[in-house]
Amino acid sequence: MGLTERAYALSESLLSEPLPRRWAHSQGVAQRARSLRSILGADADLMEAAAVLHDIGYSPRLATTGFHPLDGARFLRDQEGVDERVVRLVAHHSCALLEAEERGLREELEGEFELERPDLVDALIFCDMTTTPDGACTTPAERLDEIVQRYGPDTLVSRFIQRAAPEIHSATARVEQRLSRASAAQPI
Repeated sequence: MGLTERAYALSESLLSEPLPRRWAHSQGVAQRARSLRSILGADADLMEAAAVLHDIGYSPRLATTGFHPLDGARFLRDQEGVDERVVRLVAHHSCALLEAEERGLREELEGEFELERPDLVDALIFCDMTTTPDGACTTPAERLDEIVQRYGPDTLVSRFIQRAAPEIHSATARVEQRLSRASAAQPI
């Protein structure tokens, strides 16, 4: 079984029954990753695997710290032996260091998991922040608003996502620029 097939099977086994909406979101994020193949090259499968696995830390079977990037990455590393680059992307997806800071877990996250290449970090931010909780496409602004509304304006998650908003917008703009350049370079 290849990396992406294994990633889908693992994510489905952890999310589909207890958290069907989270599973739908993860599938949508993976679909967005597939749409980036033209700019990802040899890392396309790696990104799709990270995309479908990025939220497994929400699974009740894995949630130990209550911080899903850390819980998911630890599980993938310690229990599943998943590719180290996928683990790093899951650990740091969507500006996780800022949320870790809010939770008092920044040193743990930084100490255990190195950052992946910036272009891949941007790509996963793009995929996650342009996908609704139900797996449909959206804009980063709509996604950020949805998160604040879902969690409430005075929550830790809302504080974090508002702090992360400038970087989320910048990362998605960088990915859109790369896509535009790749499209322009395609022969007609």
